[in-house]
Amino acid sequence: MKSFRVLFFALLLLASPLLQVARSQSEPEADVAEVVEGGDLGLVGEDVQDFGDGNFGPAPGVETVCVFPKNSAKLVLAGEETELLVGMENVGESPLNVIAIKASVHLPFDHHMLVQNLTAQAFNNASVPPSVQATFPYVFAVSKYLQPGTFDLVGTIIYDIDQHPYQSTFYNGTIEVVEAGGFLSVESVFLVTLGIALLVLLGLWLHGQFQRLSKKTKRAPKVEVGTGTTDASLDEWLQGTAYTQSASKLKKKK
Repeated sequence: MKSFRVLFFALLLLASPLLQVARSQSEPEADVAEVVEGGDLGLVGEDVQDFGDGNFGPAPGVETVCVFPKNSAKLVLAGEETELLVGMENVGESPLNVIAIKASVHLPFDHHMLVQNLTAQAFNNASVPPSVQATFPYVFAVSKYLQPGTFDLVGTIIYDIDQHPYQSTFYNGTIEVVEAGGFLSVESVFLVTLGIALLVLLGLWLHGQFQRLSKKTKRAPKVEVGTGTTDASLDEWLQGTAYTQSASKLKKKK
């Protein structure tokens, strides 16, 4: 039943035509869930209280879901704005007031390594009555100098119920940061140039080796022919054998 409710909640997020948040006009006692629309939002300034440093947990009866509209691959262009939708369902008994949404980028293999704190977005007059669902937009941009690759995005929505602050993590997963420039990045150009230089050096080395081998094959080998000499010790060793007897017969015939 819970999974069906979350799936229905996600479908409502995708089908919602409005991206702003407002106070619901429905009655709090309504049994049918509604989607909150409209409202005021803005960037967090210096005069806005920061609840991010507190160790607040999620409130019971509050469920969240996150959707990247028209961006199922979760591709984030470096230096350009990316939008996501945060869905919240209040199944508790008291209304909640949404304060802000914040997010941060971390290394995928170690969440303690913070890469970037993204801009927080504050909400004014954004409340979610009981048995009501609400959709909150959040627009963020990673640094244009961020190296393309896979990173972890941690998104948190901060709210209060009866003046008690809470926060819920609506997304804790990977995103793919890509360069917003042309087809070839600076790193790609460097790697291509390095590869071409290595190929040129390899070609020059092979050419030198080929020329060296060709010069060796063109040189005619020198063959030294010496005069035949008869070793006296060899003659003594052959005395009495068939070789000496045949040689003596040839001498007599002459």
